[in-house]
Amino acid sequence: MLEKSVEVLTAEPADSPPLQAGGDAGSATDTERLLAEVLAGVVRVEQVPVDSHFFNDLGADSLVMAQFCARVRKRGDMPAVSMKDIYRHPTIRSLATALVDAAPAPTAPVPSPSAEAPSSARTPTDVRTSAERTARAEAQAAARTRRYIVCGVLQFLIFLGYSCLVALAVEEGHQWISAGSGLFDLYLRSVLLAGAGFLGLCAFPIVVKWTLVGRWRSGEFPLWGMAYLRFWVVKTLIRTSPVRLFAGSPLYVLYLRALGARIGKGVTILSHTIPVCTDLLTVGEGTIIRKDVLLSCYRAHAGVIQTGPVTLGSNVFVSEHTVLDIDTSMGDDAQLGHASSLHTGQAVPAGERRHGSPAQPTEVDYRRVAPADCPTAKRTAYGVAQLLSLLTVYLPLALGGVTALLTGLPQLQTLLNPQPMASPAFYVDALIASVVLLFGSLLAALLVVGTVPRLLSRALKPGKVYPLYGFHYGIQRAIVVMTNRKSLTTLFGDSSGIVHYLRYLGYDLSRVEQTGSNFGTEVQHENPYLSSVGTGTMIADGLSIMNADFSSTSFRVSRTSIGPHNFLGNRIAYPAQGRTGDNCLLATKVMVPIDGPVREGVGLLGSPSFEIPRTVMRDNRFNHLETGDELRRRLAAKNRHNTATAGLYLLARLIHLFVITLITMGAVDLYPSFGALAIALASVLTLTYTVVHFALVERASTGFKPQKPLYCSIYEPSFWHHERFWKMASVHYIQAFDGTPFKNVIWRLLGARIGKRVFDDGCFFPERTLVTIGDDSTLNAGTVVQCHSQEDGAFKSDRSALGNGCTLGVGAFVHYGVTIADGAALAPDSFLMKGEEIPSHAEWGGNPAREMPDHKTQVEAGKEPHATQAAPARGL
Repeated sequence: MLEKSVEVLTAEPADSPPLQAGGDAGSATDTERLLAEVLAGVVRVEQVPVDSHFFNDLGADSLVMAQFCARVRKRGDMPAVSMKDIYRHPTIRSLATALVDAAPAPTAPVPSPSAEAPSSARTPTDVRTSAERTARAEAQAAARTRRYIVCGVLQFLIFLGYSCLVALAVEEGHQWISAGSGLFDLYLRSVLLAGAGFLGLCAFPIVVKWTLVGRWRSGEFPLWGMAYLRFWVVKTLIRTSPVRLFAGSPLYVLYLRALGARIGKGVTILSHTIPVCTDLLTVGEGTIIRKDVLLSCYRAHAGVIQTGPVTLGSNVFVSEHTVLDIDTSMGDDAQLGHASSLHTGQAVPAGERRHGSPAQPTEVDYRRVAPADCPTAKRTAYGVAQLLSLLTVYLPLALGGVTALLTGLPQLQTLLNPQPMASPAFYVDALIASVVLLFGSLLAALLVVGTVPRLLSRALKPGKVYPLYGFHYGIQRAIVVMTNRKSLTTLFGDSSGIVHYLRYLGYDLSRVEQTGSNFGTEVQHENPYLSSVGTGTMIADGLSIMNADFSSTSFRVSRTSIGPHNFLGNRIAYPAQGRTGDNCLLATKVMVPIDGPVREGVGLLGSPSFEIPRTVMRDNRFNHLETGDELRRRLAAKNRHNTATAGLYLLARLIHLFVITLITMGAVDLYPSFGALAIALASVLTLTYTVVHFALVERASTGFKPQKPLYCSIYEPSFWHHERFWKMASVHYIQAFDGTPFKNVIWRLLGARIGKRVFDDGCFFPERTLVTIGDDSTLNAGTVVQCHSQEDGAFKSDRSALGNGCTLGVGAFVHYGVTIADGAALAPDSFLMKGEEIPSHAEWGGNPAREMPDHKTQVEAGKEPHATQAAPARGL
């Protein structure tokens, strides 16, 4: 019925008389009539029965209904409607009744003081004032542009200086080790060099932070100025510190204390994202913070960096995939569930529980494991053992292993003793070394992940509570590190090969119904041997299986089972206690419930989640391709295409490694003449070539043409080409450019339409050529603008656009077909659904996102308004 939603959404609603406010039967009838007229215009029918179900009877989907909501909001004479209202009240009659019941008392219209006078009434003063405003705005933009350019130049010079500093350290270290004689002497020198290098990389950010900033304080400062430059230097050094590898260790907590954080005894932090403004972080004794938690104590908003405190009391529990914005707090024994967030000004009282985005009260207990005996002495011993094993075993063996490998294999020995650069043998040797390194590392990784973790897992008994920082905790951490190999899931994901790889890891996948897209390229777990996925289930990217439960003193591994014939969207954390069964659709960023009845045959959306239709009529048009001979024929063709894609993926990586090897060998060849300068130049060339190489590979995968909106089956070549684009597009290197003007240059190189002076602190665009970002927009860390969606066997993509001066909060997720007008803001951890339209200067938030209450409404409701500290921070 609604085969092409783009066409459906072009109709304009008929003119209607204004809505009568109030709650009587007459106004409800008026509301029904007006809503029905708007919806009829959207779906292009003569009349919409007031009792017809939007999805089951009219065949609409969320994209169509999002456009319906946008048109209702634009009228101005009707109550605002959100997608959550649509799902809760899926008929015109029930929706009208709910809107009328919630409508405020009528008020007399007040002319807008900002409305412009008619042109005939304008005076010369008005014209001059308008011209002055324009000139002032242009001058301000020019000043921002100057700061933007100067900041970028200084950032490049700082990077170049740091590269030279590292090159000098590498040169001195190499010469010192080379002077050793005998195996034992070489080992001792390796231990000392590795220890000095590791401790130096850890201590340097601490010294720079206290030198450039001192103590962080609540305040704000503009982007691209000198205060921002100091902030960027400190943030970059902290976020690249090797200490982040010790997340979940007492050493991690000690490091944060050295940076100024106030952290009590017995605190466990599993998140790898290191807080930046650490002086503003307070954590009480016995608190547990799980992985993938964002609490940086700063945020970017409307052209400024705002810093503010995050205060956690004693024995607080913060679950996985959560965001804690600035100026938030949790009292003693408070809890925050998974896939939730605290927005600015929110506070969780002592002993209370919250979940959702933004968080709201709940009775669900997220503490799922009993405490255990874990004294301070045990934590100390674990940290000391970790540090000693790293400095005396792993790092020296790594240095010695590389040396032995280079010495034992003539093909790799050329890295240290290359032929002259003009010789053909120089390039042949580099190619042989690249092939050995790439395919040797892949084979070694496959061998290790399939054997060692499986043996280690025998030491863990499901359901048994173990103390932290003991032998079993070390085993669990080793399993997590070894089995979550991003390079391997990228290679096998989005193809039939991923199910064989996950089974090889230890997943229980029941009887597999092969679709060729059972899993995406991003899936992680805490124990693959306790991960079960039912028959016929398809999973998009970003699944995190929470096999382990933690307290600040104990942990327990449990089986996590996802039912058959499910579909899971993006960015989902699935707990071991998840209450979903057969035939469910879990929408993007949904909070999987762990209480109540087992949900079956429904869809779940939002945080906290609520039920929606499992599927819509529009997506059923491809069902005939999912069975019988047609499926076998198309699946075979898809497998051939995906196999060729995997081959091209490896070829692109081989070419990249080959050129990097050439650069390395060239630096070795020039080292006797130029010394450390050759090493520094090689690092700059490596980064530059990486950007150019992957940009060319990505654009070549689409034939150097921009992508176009799609609506198709996953068994059509147009979708296979899109999968190839995902496989060939590699943007992990782009994280090195977060917070710099150079990232915007790279996005433009990749095809995105990026405006002037955009601040990107860690945003991700899966489809670059479908994204438009306006001037002076602010994109925070962990944000995503995803211009596609897959639901079962249907794939859809469309363009999304952000206007000038927009802000995406930390961890916000924007779907496809979205329009965000100038000056609008999306709150942290929000999910803006497909097809939504945010008006100019509006503030939206939540999961799913809707217009947020203004300051007056928050005060009347007894909530803390969103406030920003204006006092300047010391040194900023």
